[in-house]
Amino acid sequence: MQKALFLDRDGVINVEKNYLHLIEDFDFINGIFDLCHAATQAGYCLIIVTNQSGIARGYYTEQQFIDLMSWVVNEFAKRNLTILDFFYCPHHPVHGTGKYCIDCACRKPKPQMLFEAAKKHNLNLSESILVGDKLSDIKAGKAARLEKTVLVGTGHCISEQDKKSADVFAHSLKELKQRLFPFTIEANHGI
Repeated sequence: MQKALFLDRDGVINVEKNYLHLIEDFDFINGIFDLCHAATQAGYCLIIVTNQSGIARGYYTEQQFIDLMSWVVNEFAKRNLTILDFFYCPHHPVHGTGKYCIDCACRKPKPQMLFEAAKKHNLNLSESILVGDKLSDIKAGKAARLEKTVLVGTGHCISEQDKKSADVFAHSLKELKQRLFPFTIEANHGI
């Protein structure tokens, strides 16, 4: 069984922008590639888990989301990083339309995306880490009994109480890399 570094997307991989779905609006957060290189050096595979209520709200389609994610995966590949997979929740229990208006099991803070990833890729969740920018990420990681849940200050505003709910808090991805993987080889991989 392998261990995973689960990454929320908006606010962790890219700068938080409401309902981001266009490549031209996508800006990587400083430190994301170095963090991911350090994680892979430490034996973690990389998996993205993201709520995408913009699909449920009709702001963009699942295909537009998948097209953007294919581009994201390719950008990581250009930096010698493999995103093993990505999982997403297209639902919203209140603001969804049509088939997307459900109280599903996959929307974080529920842990279903993590369980699906573990089943599909034979992951050891008890040795895995989740990095998110909201309390819902931390709750999902705790519900899945991950080894560590990490909150970063690179996306949404975070309360002191939310910081305490995570196993680790870091203001930046660079700080997080130093805290999680202090003994990895430093390299310049762009952002």
